[in-house]
Parts: sequence; structure tokens; C-alpha cells
Amino acid sequence: MTTAVTKRTSASLVVGALLIGLVVLAAVVSFFWTPHDPLRVDAAIRLLGPTGDYLLGTDKFGRDLLSQIMVGAQTTLYVGVVAVGVAAVIGTPLGILAGMGPRWLGEFVMRVNDLVLAFPALLLAIMFGAVFGADTLTAMIAIGMATVPSFARIARSGTLQVMSTEYVLAARAAGRSRLRIAGRHVLPNIAGLLIVQSSVSFAIAVLSEAALSFLGFGTRPPAPSWGRMLQESQELLAVQPRLALVPGVAIAIAVLGFNLLGDGLRDRLDPRLAGRR
Repeated sequence: MTTAVTKRTSASLVVGALLIGLVVLAAVVSFFWTPHDPLRVDAAIRLLGPTGDYLLGTDKFGRDLLSQIMVGAQTTLYVGVVAVGVAAVIGTPLGILAGMGPRWLGEFVMRVNDLVLAFPALLLAIMFGAVFGADTLTAMIAIGMATVPSFARIARSGTLQVMSTEYVLAARAAGRSRLRIAGRHVLPNIAGLLIVQSSVSFAIAVLSEAALSFLGFGTRPPAPSWGRMLQESQELLAVQPRLALVPGVAIAIAVLGFNLLGDGLRDRLDPRLAGRR
């Protein structure tokens, strides 16, 4: 069992890191170089198949698909980083507060948390887009707000476990303030849980951004977006499935990579599983 757990953990971490590395590499390279201008429209080469100059072909407007995928990776990572950052910055302190504060305060925070959790991330993002206008910033904030309850729950659960340990009881007996206990004992001990949750939430953010762009509530044109590439390809799905396959595979690689990384990190950082290795 020990060997099996170690192999599965290593495989998840390695494969997940490699897949994410491909997305990050495409995004970084696209800042300096792309095979063609991703925004250049050329009716003469529309719906061109893969060639030496256009490795993935062109879309219905004559734009290079590979260049769009590379630049679209920037948007995907940007949305994920900001959305997860918003959720972690808001949700983690709330969860720690709910776990360390009086019981009535913890119950109040978690009931509000449950109320926010009742709204699906996609629905909340659509509402934000309808009220504040559909763009990338709105999508990032909406996705981040929808993910706050997940971080709050994880942080509160971890905080309750840490607060019941002997070293925290000793710190409280020594007169340490709650703020100092939270910074020195609670946060470092729940950091592993938060890292795993960040990886999983990043995958959710990637899917949410793609769905919002597909529905017209995400990244505005002409900025490349994997979700909008799917939306633009749907009318040609029967005759040019390549147009949907390319962005679909890109989304699948990003989501699978972050999910595998989260699974590997969970097994690596979970002390119960660590004790079996």
C-alpha cells in the first residue's frame, strides 16, 4: 500500500505539473512571440486546414488558431490567479475567524457562507455581468466571490483542529493574543489545505471563465479566449470539428492539470497519508 500511494502521488504531481507547465509556457511565450498575429483577419485563408505555416489551421475569420490558443492561455491564467486570490484573501480570514471566535460568531459566519454557497459560480458571474457589464474583470471578481465559501469552510475546519492541540492551549495559557496565535500557529498549519484548495479552485475558475466567454459574459472580443473560440465554432461543428476540438483540448489540459496537481498535493500534504509512506 505504501508503494502504491507513493507512486500515485508522484504520478499525479508530475503529470499535473507537466500539463500546467504547457499552459504556462504557452502564455509566457505568447508575450514575446506568436506564429501569427492572433487578431489578424484574412478572408483568403479562412477555414484553412493545418499546414506548415498554420500548424492548427485557421478559423472562420482567417485567424491563426495556434496563436489564439497561446494568447488565450494568458487570459485563462490571469482569471484563475485573480479569482483564486480574491477567494483566498477573503475566505481564509473568515474561516479562521469563525474557528477562533465565539461560537455564535462562527455560526453566523458559516450561515452567511452557506447563503453565498447556494448561488452557483456560473449564475453569480452571469448576474455580475448583467449588472456591472460583461468583461474579464467582472468575471474574475464573480468567480472569486463564488469560491470564497470553499476557502472559508476549509480554513474553519483546519482552524478548529489546530485550536484543539496542546501547543495552542499552551500558547493561550501563556497569554498569547488570538492574532498572534492565528499568525504563528493556525495559518502555517492549515497552509497545506489552502494550497490544495487553491489548485482545485483554479480548475473551477478555468471552466467558469470558458463558460462565461461561451455565453458572452466573459472576455470581450477581440481578445482571444478559449471559451469564445468554442462559441464561434459551434455553427461549423458538423463540417469543421477541428475548430471546437482545439480550444476544447486546451481547456481539458488546463483543468486536468490543476485537478491532478491538487490530488497529488493532497496526498503529499495530508499527514494521515504521509504517515503511511
